[in-house]
Amino acid sequence: MLTTTLRGRVAASVGVGIVIAASSHFSVLRADESNTVVIKDFMFSPMSITIKAGTTVTWKNLDGEPHTVVNDAGVFRSAALDQDDTYQFRFDKPGVYKVFCGIHPAMKETITVQ
Repeated sequence: MLTTTLRGRVAASVGVGIVIAASSHFSVLRADESNTVVIKDFMFSPMSITIKAGTTVTWKNLDGEPHTVVNDAGVFRSAALDQDDTYQFRFDKPGVYKVFCGIHPAMKETITVQ
C-alpha cells in the first residue's frame, strides 16, 4: 500500500515538473517569435511592431509567391524570398522604418525602434 501511494506521489511530481518545463519552453518560444514577421496571404504579420534598438527582426515567407523586404529609405533590402525563405535585419538605430514588398508594393508594414 505504501509503495502504491509513493508511486502516485512520484508520478504526480514528475507530471508537475513536465508541465512547468513545458510552460517555460513555450514562454521562450513566444519571446523569440515576437521578433518574427510572417509573410502570408500577401501581408506582413504583424503589420506594425515596436522593438528596442539592437533587436534583430526575421521575416519568413510562407506564401507560394516570392516577396522582398524593402525599407523605403533604402536602409535594407532583401533578395526575393521564396516559400520558407527568411531574411534578417538588426535595427541598431531608433526610428520609424517603413517596409514594403518590392514585388507587391501594396504589402506594407511599420517597425518602430525605440
